[in-house]
Amino acid sequence: MQTTGKITAGSLMTLEAYSKYRKQHKAQIIAHRQLRSVRLGEHINLQFESETSIRYQIQEMLRIEKIFEEDGIAQEIEAYAPLMPDGSNWKATMMLEYPDVNERKRELARLIGVEDRLFVEVEGYARVYAIADEDMDRENDEKTSAVHFVRFELDPAMCAAVKAGASVKLGCDHTHYPAHVTIAAETLASLVSDLR
Repeated sequence: MQTTGKITAGSLMTLEAYSKYRKQHKAQIIAHRQLRSVRLGEHINLQFESETSIRYQIQEMLRIEKIFEEDGIAQEIEAYAPLMPDGSNWKATMMLEYPDVNERKRELARLIGVEDRLFVEVEGYARVYAIADEDMDRENDEKTSAVHFVRFELDPAMCAAVKAGASVKLGCDHTHYPAHVTIAAETLASLVSDLR
């Protein structure tokens, strides 16, 4: 599976071609997304994005919206391409998952700023905190959003350590959501491919 690269209008499938591809490869793409999904505590799920997951998202939006004109395709690429890792970072969609509506409302009010307290910690190095929502603010004075886009920028020494087999923790040190987890070896092996 492709994890880094550049998506252009010319590299996307036509709606007809994608419809056939989708039927044959949907299970494979879902497995790829599951591999790159990390649960942090009970309510945070991070979906680490890749060229494959972003390409799939763009193709799905084009299919659902029946977009086939150049301008519409360019808008979808522009919206999603920034979520693709570019060699020195991991990019993820962070979801705060509370099935109960009342609990979700209460917790989103308590968790203002949670996206800025997410971190990755490469074994032997200091924590790297997420750079969140670079495209737009997703919280206000009353609540945070249930979805955030985050980037973890790693320096060259950290990238080298991860490639050499260092373990990596994902964590959050928000007052109301302290949690951490060691990223599973198979997930980390996929994330390594994001780094140059």
